[in-house]
Amino acid sequence: AVLRHKDSYRLLCLNFEAVPLKRAVKEKVDVLLLSTALLPKSQQPKNLPLEKKKVGAALEKDKKSALSDTMQKYKNILPLTRVYITLVGAVTLLGLLLGEELTQGLLALDPIRVTYGLEMWRPFTAACFLGPPSIGWLMSAYYLFEYGSSLERAYGTAQHAVFLLGQVFLLSVFSVLFGQPFFANSVITAMLHVLSRSMPNQKVKWLIFTVPYWSLPYGLMASDVLQAGSAAAALPHVLGILSGHFYFFHKFVWPKLGGEDWLAAPDFLVQRFDPSA
Repeated sequence: AVLRHKDSYRLLCLNFEAVPLKRAVKEKVDVLLLSTALLPKSQQPKNLPLEKKKVGAALEKDKKSALSDTMQKYKNILPLTRVYITLVGAVTLLGLLLGEELTQGLLALDPIRVTYGLEMWRPFTAACFLGPPSIGWLMSAYYLFEYGSSLERAYGTAQHAVFLLGQVFLLSVFSVLFGQPFFANSVITAMLHVLSRSMPNQKVKWLIFTVPYWSLPYGLMASDVLQAGSAAAALPHVLGILSGHFYFFHKFVWPKLGGEDWLAAPDFLVQRFDPSA
């Protein structure tokens, strides 16, 4: 009961101070609360026994260890994927602070403001905004991390930079034509499409089904349509499949047919990000 009700504990503390015979009981309650990190630091006794100090030190060490592990995992993310995930988090936080109307006004893709107002950040914020935090946002962020990491690991950071910049350009054009203010979900579908075309017949698990890899982007599109209850939810995925296929064809198919690989990463990017490649 004490653990569930801090206010009751404070009343108990006042009673214990008034009755000296019960201070031993209060000390035991202090140890219990300290061990569960419920006792505020301002109310922690200064003359704790050695056992109590050990409990507090262990808790502080665990907190520092958890924070250190989290930061280490963040640093271990591949560089370009880490930058993208960080931008998604920053733009999401900015969207929460601005509210829906200001978010649309400042972050959405607006071709007139980009062209005449030179608001060149809009294509990039449109590629990073996944909407307000929700279960769908969490799943999209996970897909972005998973597929982005797979592409960057497979083809290198320099080539992944070319892919992302190409997607931002193509999807900006497509989104203007089809009236889409944000296209982060289209980038995710483009990533998945390129990965699926690299090994189309590999069997993968999707929900409770085993399906060929090439069908996964369409499965993701179908699930979003069913959840939204509207065929309009398919449009971001269609645009992502088109832009992803444009990249895949010109990067991997066209050179095999004798064409030029004009999507190869420039030498300065390779030397900067993949010097050992």
